[in-house]
Amino acid sequence: MATLHDRITAVHTRINTACAQAGRSPSEVGLLCVSKTQPAAVVRDAHACGERHFGENYVQEALDKMAALADLRSSLSWHFIGPLQSNKSRAVAEHFDWVHSVDSLKLARRLSDQRPAHLPPLQICVQVNVDDEASKSGVHPNETLGLVDAIATLPRLRLRGLMSIPAPQSDPTHRGAHDALAALLHSLNRARNLPLDTLSMGMSHDLEAAIAAGATWVRVGTALFGERPPKA
Repeated sequence: MATLHDRITAVHTRINTACAQAGRSPSEVGLLCVSKTQPAAVVRDAHACGERHFGENYVQEALDKMAALADLRSSLSWHFIGPLQSNKSRAVAEHFDWVHSVDSLKLARRLSDQRPAHLPPLQICVQVNVDDEASKSGVHPNETLGLVDAIATLPRLRLRGLMSIPAPQSDPTHRGAHDALAALLHSLNRARNLPLDTLSMGMSHDLEAAIAAGATWVRVGTALFGERPPKA
């Protein structure tokens, strides 16, 4: 059975190969280890293997994990990647380094207002519902420019780019949704001369297609940690 170290090595090999095929440097693509539902001990083991960026969906679970890993805080970067309720925004603003799933001005304002002054600005991605799925969070592509304009003025946030969770595809090489998000990012930069540099897209099954389209973060859980245990 493959060890965690083996699986991490295999994912980095996939990233490096995809970058080579796309004519990109592996330094342009970060691995975000999706550690939701995984115990703190697994994150500690992944950190020992060299990983530094971890993605969480559930606020209280993440806070418990952070407390258990407080000794590693200076070398860990915590990313919130799930839907965020307004009543839990303060905890995220106070404890996370990134939020990939901002999809409203109300949420962005709360995060800005609640970000402690002694911390650096919270790194933000706007989640875009690229497939216009009723069941998915995210702003419609046509509404992204207005939201980006508003978020860019908020003082305790640093707007970095866009995130998407496309509809599952039977063909993992299909990159239509990834190309659409990349095109949207480029259009925002042209329209407003913005320094947006982040595309958070691609997961275990389709990271190669996402990298080919320009992903700068790939969010990988299953390929690293196996099938997730059910959330208690």
